[in-house]
Amino acid sequence: MRTTHKLIVLLLGVFVLMVASLAFAQAPKPPTSVVLPAPNGAVTFDHAAHIKVGKCAECHHASKAQKPSKSPTEKCGDCHTKTATPPVTTKLQAAFHNPTATAGTCIDCHKKQNAAGKKAPAKCTDCHKKA
Repeated sequence: MRTTHKLIVLLLGVFVLMVASLAFAQAPKPPTSVVLPAPNGAVTFDHAAHIKVGKCAECHHASKAQKPSKSPTEKCGDCHTKTATPPVTTKLQAAFHNPTATAGTCIDCHKKQNAAGKKAPAKCTDCHKKA
């Protein structure tokens, strides 16, 4: 009886480890960097560096009921397109900052970082690089 009990516990343990390792192996790894094309020069977004200073939800916001997410952290361009396509009302460029680059997701965070004494890009050419 004890041998059967030990065997059941062992098999259950192996099963739990297999399920956990399978779940971990399927978790998508975030990219190290992402190149975002823009008319005034592409932005090479250092995703790895941003993960260290912020939370995913600061950029990868919760989906709206009108356009549910297909995954927890979709690319900005999956919903925000060059011209806003209903039901989404914010075009891709505006998802990062307003037309004058004085406010928006990126600019607001960079201003906050600079105010805290940390160096973050604040000028257009700090991020946008012509090829």
